[in-house]
Amino acid sequence: MTYFAHPTAVIDDNCIIGEGTKIWHFSHIMTGAVIGNNCNLGQNVVVSPKVILGNNVRVQNNVSIYEGVICEDDVFLGPSMVLTNVINPRSAVSRKNEFKTTLIKKGASIGANATIICGNTIGSYAFIGAGTVVTKDVPAYALVIGNPGRQTGWMSEYGHKLQFNEQNIAICEESKQEYILENNTVKRVV
Repeated sequence: MTYFAHPTAVIDDNCIIGEGTKIWHFSHIMTGAVIGNNCNLGQNVVVSPKVILGNNVRVQNNVSIYEGVICEDDVFLGPSMVLTNVINPRSAVSRKNEFKTTLIKKGASIGANATIICGNTIGSYAFIGAGTVVTKDVPAYALVIGNPGRQTGWMSEYGHKLQFNEQNIAICEESKQEYILENNTVKRVV
């Protein structure tokens, strides 16, 4: 075994779990889940069938990741955040054929207790604040807070709020990486 699983974790047959991944107390990885290398899944995490987690994904305690969710590399899912997969669930009505895909792109961070309504895409390096309810797609590098979630700014790849000058250029205070804002889209200058 090239990954670590706490003795209380349940790992079903026919999962793919990458090298260096750690799965902690009382977590359940279901048949057909795909987890990349060097991921860390906190306690009481559920990864449902057909979920795909890229490399270096961090899932904090008490998160259930339902079928239809795809997380690219370097995604952070905060404590007790919620992902859905059906728009109008009913206990007595099976809607498994209505699961919607939620895509969380590379480097995005979702804060504690946030809720992501299914069928939306969270852009690369977007930052979703704690308790936010995301009801629509989020652009790359966007800072989104509130209920319903609304964009209030832009974030660097290092998680710092970007302040754009008159030329629409911003520099991350930590990494010194440069970003440009054009047509309401942020791109890192390479």
